Amino acid sequence: MTRSADERRQDVGVRPSAARVEAVTLQFHPDWPHGAGKVIESMATDRHYRSQFATGISNGGLTAFRGGDRWRWESRLFSGRYDYGPASERPVYGAWNRRADPFGGAVRFGSSYVRLRPEAVSRSTFCFPDSVHEPVDVGDATLLPHLCRMADESGFDDLDECVEAHVHGPVRFGVDVDALVLDPCFMGTDVEAAAEQLGCRIEVHPGFRASPDVFDPEYRGAHIVDLARSLGDELTPKMIGDAARAGAHPAQSIKQVWHCLARFGRLDR
Repeated sequence: MTRSADERRQDVGVRPSAARVEAVTLQFHPDWPHGAGKVIESMATDRHYRSQFATGISNGGLTAFRGGDRWRWESRLFSGRYDYGPASERPVYGAWNRRADPFGGAVRFGSSYVRLRPEAVSRSTFCFPDSVHEPVDVGDATLLPHLCRMADESGFDDLDECVEAHVHGPVRFGVDVDALVLDPCFMGTDVEAAAEQLGCRIEVHPGFRASPDVFDPEYRGAHIVDLARSLGDELTPKMIGDAARAGAHPAQSIKQVWHCLARFGRLDR
């Protein structure tokens, strides 16, 4: 039976808080556009978490095509293992949540995340820094202590210091996922309703919320702060998702507004 929006809103105080555990997490924006709908709706239909090669969307760069940067990086990282295979077999990208952060291991890439079951670690590889930088330190879970030390000592910005994870093999919501963790702004919305169809536990992290007045204009530029102000006096991930779907502003600029909220709008600080 489908519950009403009012009944779902009550879950703000009922949904369990995000577990603070080390795990592989896959960050995403549930309400950003995919096809004719939202990312979370596509996930609910497919019941799998797919790679950029399969979905055609990304919260980073869009270079997942033969000869593109992502294709070239993967060819180098995985010794050509996926060069000629179907897109559906490509690894999915996430992070090792080394600090057991309730917001996930790589907030740069989304307000919400999927936390995988511990068994996923044995079929994952890891690297630092991000594969866009063509790292040389790449390996299985035995390399994690070294990679975590590198990240801790890097001095990188909060949004750039994640230990990247690559999950090889399918990620099925009803089998491989421990929990889907949402921002509380999505409680009582169609995002939560779609999440309920995934067949996994739903948790809620403390939330991102901030006035654009607290954004440092030197972080992503004064024009991005101005754009953020045009979206509202107090931003939430849902408001940024609404702007992403409206398409009135460049997608890269909307991503940078999200970076500002992720950097300056954590409610646990």
